[in-house]
Parts: sequence; C-alpha cells; structure tokens
Amino acid sequence: MKSFVLSLAVLAAALLSGVAAAQPADSLARREALAEARYLKSIFKTDAAIERLSGLVTPGVFDEEVLSELADCHFQNGDYETAAGTYQLLSLHEPDNLLYRIKEMQIAFRMKDYPASASLGRNILACDSIPAVAALAGDAYNLAGLADSALVCYRQALALKPRNEAVVSKAANLLLNAKDYDGVLSMTGDYLAMDPDNFTVAPIRGLAYYLSAQYDSAAVVFKRLEELGADNYPLHYYLGQSYWHTDVTYEAERELLKAWALDSSDANLAVAIAAVETEMYRSFEKSVKPWLEKAEAMIQPDSAMVSRIHQQYGTSYYRLEEFDQAIPHYQEAYRYNPSYIQAISTIAYCYERLKKYKEALAYYERYLKLARPGSRGYEFAKKSIDYLKGEIFMNEP
Repeated sequence: MKSFVLSLAVLAAALLSGVAAAQPADSLARREALAEARYLKSIFKTDAAIERLSGLVTPGVFDEEVLSELADCHFQNGDYETAAGTYQLLSLHEPDNLLYRIKEMQIAFRMKDYPASASLGRNILACDSIPAVAALAGDAYNLAGLADSALVCYRQALALKPRNEAVVSKAANLLLNAKDYDGVLSMTGDYLAMDPDNFTVAPIRGLAYYLSAQYDSAAVVFKRLEELGADNYPLHYYLGQSYWHTDVTYEAERELLKAWALDSSDANLAVAIAAVETEMYRSFEKSVKPWLEKAEAMIQPDSAMVSRIHQQYGTSYYRLEEFDQAIPHYQEAYRYNPSYIQAISTIAYCYERLKKYKEALAYYERYLKLARPGSRGYEFAKKSIDYLKGEIFMNEP
C-alpha cells in the first residue's frame, strides 16, 4: 500500500505543480454522466459506476467532483488501496477538506494499519474536535497496543460527547486491564449518573468492584442487573462469587448453578461450586465429590494431549490458509480442552475467511459468552460481530 500511495503522491505533486488550475468542462454530457454514475452507486452497482466515472477522467485536468465519486465507489467496493490513494490525492489538492482526511483515516483502519489511522486521527483533531474521530483514533491506538494513547483519545471523545456507552466501555476495559479500579469506578460512575442501569457500563462497574475486593458493592450492581432481566454467564458467575465472598452461601450456590447451566466448560466454576457445597455442609459423596470429578475430568492429561495434537493440526492448516481443514481440528481441540476458548474465536475467523458469515457470527457470539470482557480477544470478537452483521444484512435478499 505504501508504494502505491507514494506513487499517487508523486502524481499529485506533478498535477498540482502544472495543471491544478485547469477545470473540467461543465458540459451537459458530463452532468448527465455524473448523475448516471451516482445513481448506479446508489443501487450498489459500483463496478458500473466506476466504469462510467473513469470515462470522465481527463489527462491533465484535476476533476475533484469525479475523483471524489470514484474514491467513494472504490471504498464501497472494498478496494481500499485505490480508495486510499484517491483520497490522498484529493487531500493534497484540497488540504482544508476534512472529509477526505477522515476517509483516509477510516480506510487505514479498515486495512488494519492502526498506527497510520491513529496518526491521521490526531492530525484531524488538531484542526477540529470531532467526537467520532477521537473515538476511532482511540480504537486505532487500542488495536495498535498503545493503551495510554487510546485512553487519551477516549477521554477526549467523552469530553465532547459524554453519553457514549461504547467509548466508556472501551476506556473502562483498558483501565480494568491496567488494574486501575478507582479509575473504572470514577468513569462508570459519571456515565451511570446520566444513564442508570445501563446494561453495557454497569457490568464493568460491578467487575471493578469485584476485582478490587468490594464484594458487597459488586453484589448490589450484579443483583440489580439480574432484576432488570440480564441473564448471562459473567453476571451469574460474578454475582455468585460475590455472594460467596460475603458468606451468603445459599445465594452463591443458586447463582453459580445458573452460571453452570449457561456454560459447563470451566473447571474453576466446578471447583467453586464444590467449595460452596462444602461450606453448606452438603454430603461429600452426593454434592461435593461430583463437582470435583467434573473439574478433574476437564483437566485429564490424556485429554490435554489430544487437544494439543488437534490444535497443532489446526494451526498448520490455518497457516496454509486451508481453513476448511483447520476448522474440524480446532473443534476437536476445544472438545478435549474446553478451557481452550481461543479455538472458538479461531473457528469463527476461519468461517469468516471462507465467507460463511452466519457460521462465523454464531461462533463469535459463542466466544463472547466465554471470554473475559475487556480482553483483546473479546474486543476483537465484538468488532467482528458488528462487521459480520453488516455483511449478512447487505448480502441477504
């Protein structure tokens, strides 16, 4: 991409130094051709629109209107390299037009060139404070592994638009990863003052209370969410653990069993239930031992070895981009080792590469139920789900 963009930059420099003042003839034929191309683009016949617009390009004449339409068509068509080069050309000619620079930023993000996207975002923000740009720059820094810079951008986005649960969620999860629990509680508290009982932000606040050993407060948050209708594995798991830590063992048992009903793949959960049953003086043979046996069965050495073998098969096929061959091995790797939840995310990505979007969506959603909220894998899966839903919507009759 860099060499491509560079060549366009050289072309633009030559154009600007020579014939930048030349204007396209505003003929009736040109106006009709532009109108036709825009119509074709509006009904997603972008290839036809590109062909029509290309016929309007005149050597030696900078036609901003045509190039802008062409860039947008290439963007819609998924040809991000050509779109990026065209938008860069437009930006060089019209440096004050923020739209072109924002498009460059978006394309860099789509192409997963996160450092470039973040840099473009910071340059745009130096000219104008745009909440969406600050949020996207934060995402780019986040995916580039620069958490501190991401937080700066997220805080800027929130200063401009405080009621943005997606940004609060991302920023708070970064603070969780940094174990800045006070920072999480402050940020989520500010948001929940405007939007109490928010199903995205409140669980993060509950987790911050739990991880900072404020179990009573954690239980209050998670219990409130349960009363509002929330029903998922993390909710019941952390509510159960909070009750356990505060010696409310009957409630702990109920919540942990609810968690187990939603996901029976975590050996740690089985051990936690066994511990609660012990504290309640339940029969070892009937109540405690079965849970310990469940946990033990999940970590049998032979099963782990079989899982590793299938994992290696899957990895090998994955690197060869033989995704249809990799999928069954990752499925077996997970079956023999349910704690290896990365297999589920990898299966989802394989289906995504095979353009089997509905299967990919199902596995990503399954992964979110098991992954730790705020982890890199969790955030990647959330973004992938948004992308897949868009693709499924666009491709359905």
